[in-house]
Parts: sequence; structure tokens; C-alpha cells
Amino acid sequence: MSPPRADRLQTLAWTAAGLALVGLFWALGPILAPFVIAAVFAYICDPAVNWMVARRVPRAFAVLLVIIAAGLALVTLALILLPMVYREGVLLVNRLPDLIEMFNAQLSPLLQARLGIDLQLDAAQFRQLVADNWSSAQDILPVLIGHLKTGGAALAGFVVNLVLIPLVMFYLLQEWPRILTELERIVPRPWLARTVRILGDIDSVMSEFLRGQLSVMLLLALFYSLGLWFAGLKFALPVGVLTGLLVFIPYVGFGGGLLLAIMAALLQGEGWPPLIGVAVVYGFGQLLESFLLTPYLVGERIGLHPLAVIFALMAFGQLFGFVGVLVALPVSAALLVGLREVRHAWFASPVYLGSEAPADTKDAPPQ
Repeated sequence: MSPPRADRLQTLAWTAAGLALVGLFWALGPILAPFVIAAVFAYICDPAVNWMVARRVPRAFAVLLVIIAAGLALVTLALILLPMVYREGVLLVNRLPDLIEMFNAQLSPLLQARLGIDLQLDAAQFRQLVADNWSSAQDILPVLIGHLKTGGAALAGFVVNLVLIPLVMFYLLQEWPRILTELERIVPRPWLARTVRILGDIDSVMSEFLRGQLSVMLLLALFYSLGLWFAGLKFALPVGVLTGLLVFIPYVGFGGGLLLAIMAALLQGEGWPPLIGVAVVYGFGQLLESFLLTPYLVGERIGLHPLAVIFALMAFGQLFGFVGVLVALPVSAALLVGLREVRHAWFASPVYLGSEAPADTKDAPPQ
């Protein structure tokens, strides 16, 4: 068989294998969630494990310590946020009639005078609606618990996933060096150097984005929590932490957090000072994120534009559900490296350069 024909058949085989892998991923999507979650957390926590192993801590013990620390951090975060979010929701329901009356007294006349819009909200009717449904709304937790008791399959699936995630994470972190060695062994020897280089580029992009973005999220959560606390916001901690966590999705984090902060400031009923404080904190926060944290911790060389991030999240979520959202950014980072390789090959190809191109320009892409 001639070399060109063999190369074409090999390319076709690899393409078919890749398509089959994508199809398998799509078919198994409903059961992949705990494995993907564990893989993402394992990838993020691997540097901590390696740091402890380098200091003569047994790898299994290091993995166990890292998983326990991560689990305690997540549980603590949930125990802090959930009660506060619940209390803020209750306060919102109780304060909404007063906010409607304030709107009718202060903002509605301005809309009428400036824009000719006559907008009046019926606060009494809303207050009656809340009074009629408040008792049933307070009973929602027992109803949910009752549904969980009757939905045994769903509850069992949730418990299994909750146990499976740290278990899979443990084995991935424990066996990660051996997995890398085995993957390297199966690569054809002529492709080894290039494959290792491409995988190194993918790892660099993914690690810079995921670990850098995690650092940005934590620092912004701390900044917004402290800033809103200094601004006098009563619910500074949940609003600040939620804003920092939502920063992972461009624009949604800032916009959603600002909306929550404005709502919390209005619920306090203390006039303009909390609102002005919220505006100052979020203004500085946006500058801090855009000009300091993201460029230095995430890195501009990654090349993942915010619009590309939003599109990737929506597209992978539509195709693969929750699992797709989890893998959207890592897969996009890997595809970015692949596109760079394709771009380099295209600019160096005879089709692009032409048969009469000068020899010294054949490997140089256009500026």
C-alpha cells in the first residue's frame, strides 16, 4: 500500500474513532455526570496532591487529605449560603408590598412627568396575595421532603452520585501518574513528540483557565463580600459569594450579582446610601476583574473570548445536558489548541503558499 493511501486510511480511521467517541459520550450522558464532576475536581486538585507528594507524603494519604479538605470547604459554603439565601427570600416576600408603595410614591410620578408613562402597581392586592398564600409557601419544605421519601429512585440516585464523586476522584488522583504513562505508551512512536507537545499545550491552556478562573472566583467572592459589608449591606456574605461564583460565566456573574445586591439594598429600606455603596463596590469590582485579576491569573494568551465561553456553555448544555456544561470549557480549550495546530499546518501547506512561494516564507504565517 502506497504511503499517501495509508495516510488517508489512517486519517479516516482516526476521524471515525473520534466521531464514535462523541456519539458514545452523547449516549452515556445521563450517567456520566458524577464521573465528569470527579474528573474536573481531580484535575483542579492534582497540583495540591503533587505538592504534598513532593514533600514525602504518601500519595494515597495526600489524595485523601485533599478530598476531605475540598469536601469540608463545599459543605461549609453550603451551610453558610443556604440559610442566608432562604432568609433573604422570606424578607423579600415580606418587603415587596412596601417596595411597591415606594415605587408608586417616588418613581411612578417621575415616569409620568418625564416619559408620559402612567404606571401604578396595586400594593394592597399584592399584600393580600401574599397573605393568602404565605401559609402554603411555608409548608413547601415538608412537601419537598415528602416527595423525596416517595421518589425513592431519585433519592437513591442522588445518594449514589454523592458517594461516587469522591470515590472516582480518589482513584483518578491516586492513579493519575500511571494513567499518563499508559496513555504515552500507546501513542505511535513517530507521533510521540508531537502528541506530547500538543497535550502539554492543552494542559497549559486548561490549567491556566480552570485554576486561574478558580482563583479569580475566590478573590472576587472575598472582595465583594468585604466591600458590601463595608457598604452596610446586611446580606453581604451570600451576595458577595454568589457573585464571585457566578463570575465563572462572563457577564452573568457581574449582572446577576449586581441585581441581587440592588435588591438586598432595597429590602433594607435605608434609602440611597446602601445603593450608592453597591454601585461603588461593583464598579471597582469590575475594574479589578477586567484589568488585574483576569489578565494576571487567567492570562490573555488562552484566547477564550467571553462570547466564545457563553456559546460553548450553551451549545454543550444543549447537546449533552448538565454534563455538557461541565465539560464545555475544558473541551473548548482543547479544541482551541487543535485549531492552532490546524492554522499552523494551513499556513505552511503548499495549497496556501502555492508552488512558486519563496522558500524562506513557506513556514511563516502572515502577520
